Amino acid sequence: MLLGGRKDPYKEKKSEKKEASLTLYLHLHFSGWKMSRPLLRGVSGGVRISAKNDSWDDSHMKEKTEKEDLDKIRTPSDHTYMSFRFPFRFPFLDNSPSKNSFSGNGFASDPFTTGSLRSRHKLTMFVLKLSLVAIVILALTGSFLWTISITSSSRGQIIRGNRRIQEQLVSDLWDIGELSLGASRFKEFDFCPEESENHVPCFNVTESLALGIPASEEHDRHCSQGLRQNCLVLPPVNYKIPLRWPTGKDVIWVANVKITAQEVLSSGSLTKRMMMLEEEQISFRSASLMFDGVEDYSHQIAEMIGLRNESNLLQAGVRTILDIGCGYGSFGAHLFSKQLLTMCIANYEASGSQVQLTLERGLPAMIGSFTSKQLPYSSLSFDMVHCARCGIDWDKKEGSLLIEADRVLRPGGYFVWTSPLTNSQGSLRKKENQQRWNFVRGFAESLCWDLLSQQDETVVWKKTSKKGCYGSRKSGSKPSLCSKAHDVETPYYRPLQSCIGGTQSRRWIPIEKRPTWPSRAKLNSDELAIYGVSPEDFAEDTQNWNSAVRNYWSLLSPLIFSDHPKRPGDEDPSPPYNMLRNVLDMNARFGGFNSALLEAGKSVWVMNVVPTSGPNSLPLILDRGFTGVLHDWCEAFPTYPRTYDMVHGEGLLSLESAQQRRCTMLDIFSEIDRLLRPEGWVILRDSASLIEIARALAARLKWDARVVEIESNSNERLLICQKPFFKKQLNKIRTSEGIV
Repeated sequence: MLLGGRKDPYKEKKSEKKEASLTLYLHLHFSGWKMSRPLLRGVSGGVRISAKNDSWDDSHMKEKTEKEDLDKIRTPSDHTYMSFRFPFRFPFLDNSPSKNSFSGNGFASDPFTTGSLRSRHKLTMFVLKLSLVAIVILALTGSFLWTISITSSSRGQIIRGNRRIQEQLVSDLWDIGELSLGASRFKEFDFCPEESENHVPCFNVTESLALGIPASEEHDRHCSQGLRQNCLVLPPVNYKIPLRWPTGKDVIWVANVKITAQEVLSSGSLTKRMMMLEEEQISFRSASLMFDGVEDYSHQIAEMIGLRNESNLLQAGVRTILDIGCGYGSFGAHLFSKQLLTMCIANYEASGSQVQLTLERGLPAMIGSFTSKQLPYSSLSFDMVHCARCGIDWDKKEGSLLIEADRVLRPGGYFVWTSPLTNSQGSLRKKENQQRWNFVRGFAESLCWDLLSQQDETVVWKKTSKKGCYGSRKSGSKPSLCSKAHDVETPYYRPLQSCIGGTQSRRWIPIEKRPTWPSRAKLNSDELAIYGVSPEDFAEDTQNWNSAVRNYWSLLSPLIFSDHPKRPGDEDPSPPYNMLRNVLDMNARFGGFNSALLEAGKSVWVMNVVPTSGPNSLPLILDRGFTGVLHDWCEAFPTYPRTYDMVHGEGLLSLESAQQRRCTMLDIFSEIDRLLRPEGWVILRDSASLIEIARALAARLKWDARVVEIESNSNERLLICQKPFFKKQLNKIRTSEGIV
């Protein structure tokens, strides 16, 4: 089935995904780092790093690791069976590698253990080159024979066969390219220097200005350097594991974020001021008088729409809200209790970041800028766009900023703007402000927005539900409608458009005609037809994920890395429902993992990422009432370090390896480590060969890791990892740049 004009790689694996009574085999593969105690969320202990007697001796550890690798190659595997409370069985391999042994960089190890390094390297390169030549010859020969033997009526099969050969060639070349990098790829990662604590690649303002990027676009995203940060980002001094939800929504540790006391106390957006500094904590408690301001504000917006209160927004068709310049997330935190999902976006900020603090509270957020590029969301994706003193000058750039807000807003959706500029009793007395307000009001009318109400500093518009409105405008009215060629449904950081987008989409459905939440998440056959998805595929995906979530959750315990052959067992408690607050799904497909977590009653939200290298299923995910984004995994994800409790990816490695990539798997894994909180989890499901590579890379990242075999699908494996909590001391530590 096609999504966005591209082949769905999951279709061919349909038969392998049938749910059976899963029997999993657990390989006891340590990543080379043993935790001194179980790593439980909410406990702030960790492995300490210093340059004293307890410092990391890199050369010693390297020699030790190489010796252990050689021992593992020579040591056979011992199998021991055991039963668990969930429907799997596990044979344990006592810390030995599988029969397909891999070395420290995550790729196939040299089978020879004698001879000089130079001769082994030459022999390896000769074998690799010979293999590459053989692959090319076989591919060309096979293509020629197929062309002769198959009639003209089967040209479609020829094209598909050639495409599969090309994909396999690219995958093999990627692996060969990784191996050809030699010994430099085998060493463990060092720790990054202190200035990388809050570093976000692609958002380096100083570097952008040095490259000649205009000052007006300095906060925009510029990814010319790619990922390429092959070191491990340490948490700040005094970092503590965030408090569990819902307590963590109202209280965060001040040491976990980069913010000054002055920034806490200074004025800013409406919700930015609703916080208090209390010794080691920043409090957003609902008992404070300031929080009541958010409740009154939300109530006011609902009344301006024509509703009794904000609790009725859900029944009015509002589920997802794009909150631009969200402050520190108090507006979204309040609406979350009403089952409304608010996505915060704001510019990159080196200190006092709105996005960083919002994510630390356990609320959805990502770095996003309206300066010059379109947002990586599909058109017609949000039920409301909200801006409360967000710092956006909507009258600038000839209205292109308002056009972008209109593009992501669903038909019948609401645009809410709170600004002193709209206050007729105050700033509008100035002629300049009056001109700016008149421009915004007139441009909104040309976008077919209906001005519903204006109270104090807040204005609410409603986007038209009828396409005919655009045709009824005066002849020559601007902005014009985008042509089909320019109306890209899911742009990826394209320049801002000067035409109205989304009008060509089959998804033009007013919010009042869409099912309300939570029924919206369950799409019927007519709705699925819009995205080119069959009901059978969707139902199978849902069933598989409901079963997988139950199994995954049982594995999320540090006991899984225990040497004891009966741990975890029936006597061990299950992980609590609020163990995780947020999950980054790197290859979300239909959003099935997100849906299954909610069905299981877990207090978690998921950032559903649709890779640019695969089928575009983002419109389907967003229309289900989930949050998601389009992303290229050869570039840094637009968020701060330590912002997700779990990173999940099914089929991601296969998807990325099938492309002609400008990055390596190692680059992707180092980015995962940057995004992951200390004691956070990684779950990857993919082909056995790629999982073995991933397990070896996990060792280089100092993760605890274990491979799980799936009996119902002998070609796939699970990789379960946990990132240890490495504590940074006030004294000197060893980094990738030496001693600092």
